[in-house]
Amino acid sequence: MSIIKSFAVGNGDTFYIKHNSDNFTIIDCYLNEENKEEIVSELLLQSKGKEITRFISTHPDEDHIRGLKYLDEKMKIHNFYCVKNKATKSDESSDFKKYCELRDSDKAFYIRKGIARKWMNQGDDERGSSGINILWPDVDNVNFKDALTKAKNGESPNNISAIFKYSLQDGANVLWMGDLETDFMEKIENEVQWPQIDIVFAPHHGRKSGKIPKSILEQLNPKIIILGEAPSEYLHYYKNYNLITQNLAGDITLNCITNKIHIYSSNDGYNVLFLDDENILMNNYIGTLNLK
Repeated sequence: MSIIKSFAVGNGDTFYIKHNSDNFTIIDCYLNEENKEEIVSELLLQSKGKEITRFISTHPDEDHIRGLKYLDEKMKIHNFYCVKNKATKSDESSDFKKYCELRDSDKAFYIRKGIARKWMNQGDDERGSSGINILWPDVDNVNFKDALTKAKNGESPNNISAIFKYSLQDGANVLWMGDLETDFMEKIENEVQWPQIDIVFAPHHGRKSGKIPKSILEQLNPKIIILGEAPSEYLHYYKNYNLITQNLAGDITLNCITNKIHIYSSNDGYNVLFLDDENILMNNYIGTLNLK
C-alpha cells in the first residue's frame, strides 16, 4: 500500500507520498503560522523509517514554497528536486531565498522529461523505485526556454512547472502539473506523451487560468479530477468528469492498494456519488475508486 495526502492549506499546495518502498516524497509546501507545526509533525511521523526522503518543487511561486525554510530547519532537506532555473523575484521572501539556496546547492537534482534516477524510478537490490516519472519539461523546447527567461527576469514562474506521474504497480496512476497555464499547455501539447491516469490534481489549484485543454484531457482520461483551494468563482468545474473539491473536502487522503484507491476526507459529511462504498469503518471514508 502507498498513501498520497493533499493537505488543505488555503491558497497553496502541500502533498506527500508514503511509498510502498523505502521512499517518502514531499511535493511543494505552503505552511503558515497556524498549520506548520501540525503538518511538519505529520511529515516527520509518516517519513519515519524511510531511508530516502525527497522534496519535489514544481516551481518557485510563493504558494508552493511558503514555509520551505521552516521545513528545512525541522526535516533537513537532503534531496531537492526541481527544474533547473534562475528564477528571480524583486521582493525575495526568506522562503524564496531558501529555495534558491537549495536549487543552487549540491542537494539539488534537476528534473526533466524522461530522466532516470535511483531510486526515483529505478530500483535495485537495496530498495525499490518510488514510481515517479517526469513527463515535462523538455529543456530544449523553445516554449520552455521562453518561460525560463521570463522567470529569470522576475516574471511568473508558473510555466516552468514540472509535470510528473506517480504509479503504483497494479494500482493508482496520479498526475501533478504544478501551476501550468492553459495557453502554455496548448503550446506544448504535442511535446508531451500524455498517459492515461486515474487521478489528476488540476493545475493552478483548479483555476480557470490553468484549465486543462480538452484535447489533453481526452488523452489523460482521468477517473477523478481534484480541484485545489481557490475561490469558487475562479475554479473551472470540468463538465462530465468526476470531481473532488478541496474547498469542501479538506485534507484528502488516497490509500492506494492493488486495483483500488480508498479515499478519505478530513471534513465530516463530505461525500460524492461516483465512488463505491466498501463499508470501511474508518473516520471520514468517502468511498473507493475501483480501477478494474
